[in-house]
Amino acid sequence: MTKRVALAALLLCAVAVGASALRLAAVWNQALAIPAEGTIITVAKGESLSTVLARAEHNEWLTQGSWVGVVAQWQGLDEQIQAGEFALNAPLTAGEFIAKLAAGEVVRRSVTLPEGITLAEAIEVLHRESTLAKTPLADLSTALLVMTGRQDSAEGLFLPETWSYIRGDSDLDILRRSHHALTELLSSLWERRPEGSVLASPYAALTLASIVEKETGVADERKQIAGVFLRRLEKGMRLQTDPTVIYGLGDDYDGDLKRRHLRDTTNPYNTYAIHGLPPTPIALPGEAALRAVFAPDDAGALYFVAKGDGSHAFSATLEEHQENVRRYQLTRRADYRSSPNTSADQ
Repeated sequence: MTKRVALAALLLCAVAVGASALRLAAVWNQALAIPAEGTIITVAKGESLSTVLARAEHNEWLTQGSWVGVVAQWQGLDEQIQAGEFALNAPLTAGEFIAKLAAGEVVRRSVTLPEGITLAEAIEVLHRESTLAKTPLADLSTALLVMTGRQDSAEGLFLPETWSYIRGDSDLDILRRSHHALTELLSSLWERRPEGSVLASPYAALTLASIVEKETGVADERKQIAGVFLRRLEKGMRLQTDPTVIYGLGDDYDGDLKRRHLRDTTNPYNTYAIHGLPPTPIALPGEAALRAVFAPDDAGALYFVAKGDGSHAFSATLEEHQENVRRYQLTRRADYRSSPNTSADQ
């Protein structure tokens, strides 16, 4: 009789365990009731799985969250949960939800820094990203000088590209990656520079590339424009380029470049008054502009003038240039523009 009772008890225990296992399996494999369009859940650093599951249960995405946590603990997944934003799309089970958190399948966002914008404009672009942590401007300016090793300005020392990031990253994180990419590219180009280059340093090449970037309205003209400026430097001619003057004017520039601006000898960026390059880059040049400086065309042009459609007319002599000025500048078309918008050719 005793044996029969013990056997019955064992059978009951086995049935109970089996039933419990089935219930836990059902809880683990339950389909999440997330919106048809999907949703995003954010897991904060240091947040426990139980807290995340409680929030999911409060949102009515799942039931019996505590038991889901038990199964996750048995599988060792509770300690693997990572922080970040996670995109949830149906169909998705509770177990698949936990696996996604443990695998760190976070939402990746992106931000584009267009070629030819200034560092200040790049920071404005980054600060418009609501999910990117923002550094106070004073602290950011100091950090960028330290990062780039400059004492005057960090202008131009960041590669304009599309950068991916996740929630929790900061503006400084992206600028650090951008600076590293610029440094790597510039170093590589400098090591393979043409023999006898008039450019004295990688920084000089970067400065010239920023001018090329600002003067280029049509992508195919970058090498031509770079060639003009390099030949002018070799001959000791002033660069005489409007974008440097405008950069030096800063907030004083109202969209109208006047003769007095071109004669202003107090503006260190006035390449109508100074010889050689301005003291710093004037924008963030892209890879194409940088490559153009190291591989310019050899057509012999020393001048160019905007034609009014974003492109330029190039000439080798002053006489040709003056004729182009009369043709394109003195009788401007109604829709005249010296260049397209900053990123029009990207």
